[in-house]
Amino acid sequence: MKTKLMVLLLLASSSMFAAGRVFFGFSVGVPIAVAPPPPPAYVAYVPPAPAYGYTWISGYWYPVGPRWYWHPGYWARPPYIGARWYAARYYRGRYYAGYWRR
Repeated sequence: MKTKLMVLLLLASSSMFAAGRVFFGFSVGVPIAVAPPPPPAYVAYVPPAPAYGYTWISGYWYPVGPRWYWHPGYWARPPYIGARWYAARYYRGRYYAGYWRR
């Protein structure tokens, strides 16, 4: 009886902490084939940094299906010390997403 109770408690306690998880990922430096080049970038005012250590990420166009959408610039904290932002770009008919790197 004690063995069955212990097994039941063990199974119940392990399932309490086994919550469902959702992960979202993105690829770095992998080109996405798109046909037309994006429109020219907007020229905008860069507001002051919210605090020391933030990096300005300039606005950029990104493809969604056959269309381009504008993502306005924003301040971001680097994910780790020494990280540098490499901006999104369109080169030879392919779109490369921006990414952080040392």
